[in-house]
Amino acid sequence: MIRQGMFRGGLALATALTLAGPAAQAADFSDPTWPCVQRKVERLSAGLMWPQPLPETGPEGAAGAAADELAELLALRRVDLEAARAEVAAFAETEGRDMALMGAVFGEVFGRLAARRTRILDGIGKFSLSQIALSEKIDAARAEMEAQMAKADPDFDRVDALEEQIDWDQRIFTDRQHTITYLCETPQLLEKRLYAIAQILAEAGREGG
Repeated sequence: MIRQGMFRGGLALATALTLAGPAAQAADFSDPTWPCVQRKVERLSAGLMWPQPLPETGPEGAAGAAADELAELLALRRVDLEAARAEVAAFAETEGRDMALMGAVFGEVFGRLAARRTRILDGIGKFSLSQIALSEKIDAARAEMEAQMAKADPDFDRVDALEEQIDWDQRIFTDRQHTITYLCETPQLLEKRLYAIAQILAEAGREGG
């Protein structure tokens, strides 16, 4: 059961995340929309991943179409890195080993995965706010139940209804908390994939230099 006053503002999520395990308790809960252990980074920088300035425009014609197709493929998480390396090698053999061309491909991959990552961050924020709202609902029900029990003549039907509501909402809250680890790992997985793809493309480009 949740004691009265346990959840308030950003502290609501901080206390609640004790259910997610010891690692979650290391997080900074100054932002109630960010329940993850790692620091929140709103925007990624392509310049930190790519060794040269990215070209402002991509290739045209057949090379441009091939670059777009490769970028779309590399952005798919189901394509593992070994398969991605093979696709980049095949692309380089056909279109040439050139850093500017590989940079154009990386720019497209970065745009796709960064946009996907932003949507995930927004989803994590909405999830956190919904958990705070639910915890406050539980807290209010607990306060009402305690007020009823403090009366000389409590409404036991109301107390029973409140207890059932609290049990149900607590079960939902706890079940949702179990998804936090997965939610928090997803942006990190996208970041790692971007770094790895940048290295694969840069390696292919440098081989032509």
